[in-house]
Amino acid sequence: QLQLVESGGGLVQPGGSLRLSCAVSGINLDNHAIGWFRQAPGKERERVSCISSTDGITNYADFVKGRFTISRDNAKNTVYLQMNSLKSEDTGSYYCAVSIYVSCLGLSPTDFASWGQGTQVTVSS
Repeated sequence: QLQLVESGGGLVQPGGSLRLSCAVSGINLDNHAIGWFRQAPGKERERVSCISSTDGITNYADFVKGRFTISRDNAKNTVYLQMNSLKSEDTGSYYCAVSIYVSCLGLSPTDFASWGQGTQVTVSS
């Protein structure tokens, strides 16, 4: 059974860092692109980053470029999101999701078939 479990969220001051983890079981990540999404209260879910499976190509939303880094460890079936220089507007629930495709190019949220339960990130002084 496919399962995604996020961890690593918490409360951090502006300018601080967190590293989120997404542990995946039930499938081999070698064949799937993985995305990180977030949702703030009262706002739509938005894609933060994505990493392709075959070539490891990454992409980022403009609002996190230069601050966040996505990576994957296929041997551990885990994907990470390193978040630096956090801002209050980064507050929200963060979700990882597995795509049915191997590449992140052109994917919409509906192309991500399985989602975790989310981990809360709060950036506040």
